[in-house]
Amino acid sequence: MKTHPPLPILLLGATGYIGSRLVPRLLDAGYAVRAMVRNPEKLAGRPWAKHPQLEIVRGDLFDLSSLDDACKGCQAAFYLVHSMNPEVSDFASADLEAAQNFAYSSAKAGLEQIIYLSGLGDDSTPLSHHLRSRTETGEELRRGSVPVTILRAAMIIGSGSASFEILRYLVERLPIMITPRWVQTRCQPIAVRNVLYYLIGCLKQPETRGETFDIGCDEILDYRMLMRIYAEEAGLPRRLILPVPFLTPRLSSYWIHLVTPVPAALAKPLAEGLSCPVLVQDRRIRDLIPQEIFSCRTAIRLALERIREQHIESAWYDAGQLPPVEWINPGDPTWAGGAMYVDAREVVLEASALQVWETLSRIGGENGWFFADWLWRLRGRLDKLVGGVGLRRGRRDPQQLAVGDALDFWRVARVDEARRLMLVAEMKLPGEAILTFELHENGASTRLVQRAWFHPQGLLGMIYWWLVVPLHHFVFNGMLKGIAKDCAGKIVTGPTKISE
Repeated sequence: MKTHPPLPILLLGATGYIGSRLVPRLLDAGYAVRAMVRNPEKLAGRPWAKHPQLEIVRGDLFDLSSLDDACKGCQAAFYLVHSMNPEVSDFASADLEAAQNFAYSSAKAGLEQIIYLSGLGDDSTPLSHHLRSRTETGEELRRGSVPVTILRAAMIIGSGSASFEILRYLVERLPIMITPRWVQTRCQPIAVRNVLYYLIGCLKQPETRGETFDIGCDEILDYRMLMRIYAEEAGLPRRLILPVPFLTPRLSSYWIHLVTPVPAALAKPLAEGLSCPVLVQDRRIRDLIPQEIFSCRTAIRLALERIREQHIESAWYDAGQLPPVEWINPGDPTWAGGAMYVDAREVVLEASALQVWETLSRIGGENGWFFADWLWRLRGRLDKLVGGVGLRRGRRDPQQLAVGDALDFWRVARVDEARRLMLVAEMKLPGEAILTFELHENGASTRLVQRAWFHPQGLLGMIYWWLVVPLHHFVFNGMLKGIAKDCAGKIVTGPTKISE
C-alpha cells in the first residue's frame, strides 16, 4: 500500500524570536515545515536553512494571494507574528487585519489547526494596549472555521527575548533603581524551552484544538523578586529597588530605551503590560502535555549560560524587514534620483581573502570596530539620545554573520563569504547609509575595498555628510589598518582613498 508523505506545517514568523527556535525543533521532531517570510534571504544563513524537510516561501499577511499559496497543502499552522515594532504606527489595527486575512486563507485551504501564542492577562481587569491587542488577535483568528489553539504566556525567559533583555540590562547596569510601581506586579513567567515544548505538543495532542490554555511557571512572584533572583544568578551584589508612583509607562519606556538595547517604540507597550497582573488561571495543559516546568531561577540560569557561551539562538531584534538597498545603483529602475555620496578607500594586504574575511566577519559587538571604538560608542550614545537603536544590540554570534542579523546599529544585508559584506544603517540619520567591504584576491595578496554610501534627505542630510567627512579619513583608514593587524596581513599599499 502506497503511503503519502505527511503534509507540511506552516509557520508564520520564522524570523522572529520564537519562530526561529521552533523551526529546527519541528524538523528534529520529523515534521515537514513550510516557513512563510517576507524576506527569505534572512533565513539563508541559518544552520537549518537547507534541511530537506524545510520549504521557505516568500509571502505577506497583507497579500492574500501569497497567503493563499502558502496555506495550500498544509496540515496545520503556527501563528507567531505581530506588528509591535517601530516600523508600524498602529500595531493593533495591523494585527487585526493580518489575523482576519489568515483566518480566511487558512479556512480556504482546509487547515486542521492554528496554534497561536498570545499574552497572559486577567480578562476581568483592564489590559494594556499590547495585551488587549494579543487577545483581540486570537478572537479574530477564531472567527474563521479552523480550530484555534491559544497558548497565553506572560514574560518569556530566554537569552535574547525582549523582556529578558530589559530585566538583564536594568539589573546589570543599575545597582540602585528608582522604578515604577509595576515592580510590585505579580506574574508567572515561563522558560522559552517550556514554551517551545508546549507549542509542538499542541500539534500532537488533538484535545488542544479549539481551546485556550495558560502557560507559566509554578511560582507567583513580582518583578522586584525577579530582579533579585537575576542579580544572585549573575553574581551581582543585591540591588536596591525603590518603587515610586510618578514614573508613567511612557517615562519608563524612555528610561528602558536609554539603559537597555530595547528601543522606546517596543519598550512602551511592554512597560504598559508590566502593570497588569499576569497569573495562570487554567492549568489543564499540564495534564495534556506533561513536562518539567523550570523555576524562574533555573530559567534565568539557563539563559545566562547561553549568553556566557555566546550561543544566542535567536533574539528580539531578528524580526523586521531588510531595508531596501537598490539606491546604491543609479542604473536600477527604482532609482529616484538626487544626490548620493560615496567615500571609498582600499588597502592591499599580504594575506588570502579567506584570512581577511575571518577577521572582517567578527566586526562589531564585543569585538569592536578595529579602531577608535570610543568614537563608535559615542556615536551609539548619541543615537540612543535621539531615539535610535544605539550599539547595545551587539550581534547574535561573535564569529558568524548571516543576512538579517542586527550588528550594533547596522543590519546585515548581504554576506558573500570571502567576497563581500554589506551593512545597512539603522541608526537615526537624515538619509540612508550603507557600509560595504569587498575582497579581491590576486595571488598571495588581497585588495580590501571599503565604501561608505549615503543618500541624503534634503539639505539637512547634505550638511550631515559634509560634517562627518573629515572623520572618515581618521576612522576608516584606521579601521583598514586595524583589520590588517588583526588578520596578521602585512600592508602592501594603502590605505588610500579612491575616486568613484
